[in-house]
Amino acid sequence: MALARPKGEKVDSAVRVVSNYNITALFPYSILNRFIAIVAGERAMTDSVDELRSKVEQYRSDGLNTQQIADEMSLSQTTIKWLSSGGVGSEDRPEDIRIGWRSIAVKAGRIEAISYVFCDIIEEEIGEDVDTVVGISINGIAFAQAVGGQMDLDIAISRSISDDGGGHISEVFAAVEGKRCVVIDDVLSGGTTMTKTVNNLRAAGADVKLCLVLANKSHRNEIEGVPLRGLVRVVTV
Repeated sequence: MALARPKGEKVDSAVRVVSNYNITALFPYSILNRFIAIVAGERAMTDSVDELRSKVEQYRSDGLNTQQIADEMSLSQTTIKWLSSGGVGSEDRPEDIRIGWRSIAVKAGRIEAISYVFCDIIEEEIGEDVDTVVGISINGIAFAQAVGGQMDLDIAISRSISDDGGGHISEVFAAVEGKRCVVIDDVLSGGTTMTKTVNNLRAAGADVKLCLVLANKSHRNEIEGVPLRGLVRVVTV
């Protein structure tokens, strides 16, 4: 599947370069290197447990549920529940890694640049066997839109509506029944959200072909039998 690009623009084998988006200085894999620097601690997050707990309490007072707080803080739902419970003992503290990618998120051109890597992975994994890209609300939406634009795909949106597994495929965007779908999110921790999304899409009649994330914080390579690819894997050793 050919990617949309300005007339006469050359396409690198690893990363598509789009000068109209001020990404003229990119070289193969430079975007990945930049992303690795960010998640590895380019801007270290040194919040204490008490500070994290305070943030969780603030988000709850603002009306966010566990899933939404996990999205905002780039932590697993298990960690958010532990912080909410007031747990203090190291023996019951869940293992987690906080991922920060705001240096990408604040610039549309940077999100666009990352989308070229996603497009390349999609073509590598499933070729043209895709009709629709599904963005998981809220952090996966921008990447899904960018990928959909580059590959001329329909775009659908999946969002969580409860902590107990409830989800919804937005009817404002593309329908997924009978469609071959690729799902995109920012970070995969325990896999709860991605698993829920895959199951909801299948229940709606979709054929889920591939799951993509910026950072995979697990050792998993598939979700419910669907291949899982992350730009980087971030795990404790």
